[in-house]
Amino acid sequence: MTEIITREQQLVENTWDLTKIFPSDDAFEEAFQEIEGYLGREEEVKGTLGESAEHLLKALLLDTEIDEKLGKVYVYAHLKHDQDTSNDTYTAMDQRAAALASQFSSAWSFMLPELMTIDETQLNQFIEENEGLKRFKFNLELINKKRSHVLSDKEEKILAEAGEALSTPSNVFGMFNNADLTFNDIEDAEGQLHPLSQGTYIQYLESTDRVLRENAYKEIYRNYGQFKNTLSQTLAGKVKASVFSSKVRGYDSPRHQALSNNDIPEAVYDNLISTVHDHLPLLHRYTALRKELLGLDDMKMYDMYTPLVKDEKFEVTYEEAKKWVLDSLKPMGEEYTAVIEEGLNNRWVDVYENKGKRSGAYSSGTYGTNPYILMNWTDNINNTFTLTHEFGHSAHSYFSRQNQPSNMSGYSIFVAEVASTCNEALLAHHMYNTLTDEKKKLYLLNYQLEGFRGTVFRQTMFAEFEHLIHTLAQNNEPLTAERLNKEYKALNEAYYGESVEHDDFIAGEWSRIPHFYYNYYVYQYATGYSAAMALSDQILSEGKPAVDRYINSFLKAGSSDYPIEVLKKAGVDMTTSEPIEKACKVFEERLNEFERLIKETNN
Repeated sequence: MTEIITREQQLVENTWDLTKIFPSDDAFEEAFQEIEGYLGREEEVKGTLGESAEHLLKALLLDTEIDEKLGKVYVYAHLKHDQDTSNDTYTAMDQRAAALASQFSSAWSFMLPELMTIDETQLNQFIEENEGLKRFKFNLELINKKRSHVLSDKEEKILAEAGEALSTPSNVFGMFNNADLTFNDIEDAEGQLHPLSQGTYIQYLESTDRVLRENAYKEIYRNYGQFKNTLSQTLAGKVKASVFSSKVRGYDSPRHQALSNNDIPEAVYDNLISTVHDHLPLLHRYTALRKELLGLDDMKMYDMYTPLVKDEKFEVTYEEAKKWVLDSLKPMGEEYTAVIEEGLNNRWVDVYENKGKRSGAYSSGTYGTNPYILMNWTDNINNTFTLTHEFGHSAHSYFSRQNQPSNMSGYSIFVAEVASTCNEALLAHHMYNTLTDEKKKLYLLNYQLEGFRGTVFRQTMFAEFEHLIHTLAQNNEPLTAERLNKEYKALNEAYYGESVEHDDFIAGEWSRIPHFYYNYYVYQYATGYSAAMALSDQILSEGKPAVDRYINSFLKAGSSDYPIEVLKKAGVDMTTSEPIEKACKVFEERLNEFERLIKETNN
């Protein structure tokens, strides 16, 4: 086994260049002290926002100035920490930056309530008479839309005080899931023991050793099942907190409240579920094929992750991956690929693992910095897709920050996965049309089919379950472990079909899904994936007109408009079922091709 290198042993060219944020840690300290000096300056504007347009602009500009300076301090600290979490100096730096951000959040908490005290007509008049306020027009429009759901100062204070108590169910589940729950070691087919954890569970389900898969599956759900009554009430507490919040704020439902935060029509949610239901026969066809190819008489849920293409290693070095990514993105044109080349050649990416480095992958950065990508590279196809995925996020952030003022340079979580998934779709298209090895093509198709199953079908099932339990709670029906098991098992049977044997273990899967504590978040994985499929298809079929729409109306838009409208301008209307239908059509095409190649390979 190759020994993991230390941070000091990393080659500089394989690390991100944080000197572009601050040339040294001393420069960071100077910036930290400078922004720390802004604490207390909120008193310069507090209580004055409604006096005049000039006073309002002064407050907004000061708030923005703080955000921009604090953003650089915070990002530098967290990147330094993540590159080596065992370094006490950077751990302390990260904690100090987080604490400072919390202080500013508290100090400026007066802003929204005070803005709400300004009459809407007066606020619009301020915007019309002061040119500087036009930069903040959309931000203020969003605030105006929430007026009917904002309570009196006294009531808002009570809700703020109750916030910590209402978040207890989520906190309890987090501690239980991440800290308290432990599992026994499990045996493989040879009788060898393997340590089971949240991190190794999926790894074992992907194994070709069916005994290992079964033992991992049963050990996981046996442990959660021991606490099913406690966990049912923990989840019920979170759901009831959402119902309570929506009632007191005058929303029709918890879903109405959650989606209104991004101005997403509830029809988007309903279209997703109904359209995916219409296409469940495709998933049933896939599970039947999986059962056949695995040669199983009794396929279980723990057989859903093991690869269908055996004994095929798809190794890709980092240098090879860079070429795959750049070549696949050529349809996006020079303006887009120039950004990717800049990132690959000028140290936006921290490539390889080292001792203490944070696991996984992400794209980070802030207004005034280039994007930064954390990887823990190993030579495989999965990392190649991860690289282009994170560059999708980074390109989106880059174009938004370059073309919008800082107050509109972010983007809604509803569209956050679109650019990253669009990059993945373009890579898959290019690789499939370039590869000549049929085994590798099958491996790639299997990878795509599994990605769709996990992102569209599975996440939509989660979304349907989440809405169901909220509706039950609204109707004052108790969320017992027995009821949750019954409803979840029925959904699992409907989605995966008759080719899978649905046991009582999978009925309790709801008890280990953290997304059910995220308040109507999970549906966005499926909608984002579907939007990306539609946009990548337009890019490949239409060429420059679609690319121009995508870059100019989507990537550069930031949060300058409602996310639904941003996507419409790019060419995708998520208020209709069309994008979901197109995504399902892509799945069908991949499935057709997979079946064709399987027959050719076996003949």
